[in-house]
Amino acid sequence: MRRSISTRTDTTTSSNTNPLPTHCIPFPLISMSATLPLPELETLALQAAPLRVLAWPIDPRNPYTALLYEQMEPRAFVDEFSPFMLMHRYDVWHVHWPESLLNIRNPALAAFKLSTFLAMIDLVRLRGGRIVWTVHNLRAHDALHPRLEAGFWPRFIARVDGLISLSATGLRMVWERFPGLRPLPAAIIPHGHYRDLYPCCAIDAKAELGIPADARVILFFGGLRAYKNVHALVRAFRNVRDANAFLLIAGSPADAALGESLAKQATGDHRVRLALQFIERDRVESFFAAADLVVLPYRHILNSGSALLALSFNRPVLVPDLGSMGDLKADFGADWVNTFASDLDASELERALDWASCPRASICPMPERYEWNSIRSETLKLYKRVIATQHR
Repeated sequence: MRRSISTRTDTTTSSNTNPLPTHCIPFPLISMSATLPLPELETLALQAAPLRVLAWPIDPRNPYTALLYEQMEPRAFVDEFSPFMLMHRYDVWHVHWPESLLNIRNPALAAFKLSTFLAMIDLVRLRGGRIVWTVHNLRAHDALHPRLEAGFWPRFIARVDGLISLSATGLRMVWERFPGLRPLPAAIIPHGHYRDLYPCCAIDAKAELGIPADARVILFFGGLRAYKNVHALVRAFRNVRDANAFLLIAGSPADAALGESLAKQATGDHRVRLALQFIERDRVESFFAAADLVVLPYRHILNSGSALLALSFNRPVLVPDLGSMGDLKADFGADWVNTFASDLDASELERALDWASCPRASICPMPERYEWNSIRSETLKLYKRVIATQHR
């Protein structure tokens, strides 16, 4: 079954539409061929033709991609990837998080999935499609298969036709690591916000979570994985002297051992509260409403959807001075984004709590380019630039 991602206000979807192939020129343009130079005619044809996009992956637990692809322009048709969709021709296959295949623990299965993925890319490109990569990460977080990873990246990069970076720093970093991408069409398009996505919390959030009303709450929110360094956050927090400070950790551990070790580490300090499960959408706002400060203690980071989630809920955030976090601070200002440069310790957390309590606007200003309409528009522009560029 073909599943369309687009939620345009009209009822036409890619599942019941048979648009003209992109090489066809609509009749009105043919009538102008005597007066327009060929390059201009080709440009007009490209603008008029339907745009067929294959999107991978669409993660129901992460709304980023769904927000990106909904309400695109009427002649852009976006389908969620499945192998069966490769029976159709697409102008663009937009790839997110290809490194996720390297997080498969079984090495034989990971190798098979990677080879299959590259073969499917070849099929799309053989039919004239282009590969656009949004660079969320520069490496697999878990580093499970170093040899597989070393072989994968050159093969994947050779097949990319255009790229999107979420920040200027990220683009510089991807060019440094993969110089072969420098000549390709590229765009800096930030991660969008999550405002208006989550149901409002109409109750006392701290009371719901069993936290005293006058507590100063540090929140870590998101999936728990080793590279996110949550153990270091618990260790640092246990040395915080403020008896009124609480640490709330909310998210699903990547494996049972990680959850068990966190629970053991938190034992003996009643101020550390754990919600070690996936937080359903209707409960997300409760955790942020209870928080005074969001802390993301990652060991390595390029971009962070969790930081955008915190800012969407009007919560100041403390992040490491790594990757694009400096760009985030420049965009949102020092009232909303604070960075630390060394190992996280109790004094850093105490300073951050004091910073978070300083007077600031009740609503975090959202720069225009973080709005989804702007992001969709810039993404479509990049698609069209890639399509208009000679296939490498």
